[in-house]
Amino acid sequence: MLDKSNLPRHIAVIMDGNGRWAKKQGAMRIFGHHHGIRSVRETVETCAELGIQYLTLYTFSTENWGRPKLEVEGIMQLLVKTIREEVPQLHKNNVRLKSIGEINDLPKKARRELLEAIDMTKENTGLTLTLALSYSGKWEIIQATKQIAEQVKAGVINVEDVNEQLFAKHLATEEAPDVDLLIRTGGDHRISNYLLWQIAYAELIFMDDVFWPEFRANHLYEAIYSYQNRERRFGKTSEQVVATQTA
Repeated sequence: MLDKSNLPRHIAVIMDGNGRWAKKQGAMRIFGHHHGIRSVRETVETCAELGIQYLTLYTFSTENWGRPKLEVEGIMQLLVKTIREEVPQLHKNNVRLKSIGEINDLPKKARRELLEAIDMTKENTGLTLTLALSYSGKWEIIQATKQIAEQVKAGVINVEDVNEQLFAKHLATEEAPDVDLLIRTGGDHRISNYLLWQIAYAELIFMDDVFWPEFRANHLYEAIYSYQNRERRFGKTSEQVVATQTA
């Protein structure tokens, strides 16, 4: 039973294993990406129902451009089709859509559909769903650093003003709190250049036996339940945490 008073504010997901799942079915890798759409839909709906405030999905990394051309083209076509079909329902359910990453690298049709969807849902006040597209955690940190350097050079801020709070305001996720819970499907135990700043104290859940097309609401519940049964110390001792909770 989940504790509704102790839900993560921000959940991030590395949706891994589409291609390997498809190969197990004897199909092309793009087949797995198609089947992963149901997992996205169910995850978004479940987060919205639970009252999760932010959900960020690793949709396409900058490194993914190096995959076989046919697979990349198929993913981009699927992105256009999915946004076109799913966004009206997102809008109806008060979900706000955002994106982070180098979206100018996306094909024109995909970029147009994405920007139209973001505009359609921008006034919604429920779950904020962010798609990380052509995204890299290192890229994001470099961009933030450049912006701050330019402001220091222009005399807008002093070097002494630079701290964690100011840096976070220059990240692509500036509106969202740091990630509380990071889930990765597919069996790999790595971060893959994802939200490197924001996951500093995230609880990590690696699902070894679940490929992304198999991910369902019960897996999300399991991850949140595990999160709720962990002690989040943020560098403090257990005694300090307990003392704070009972104060």
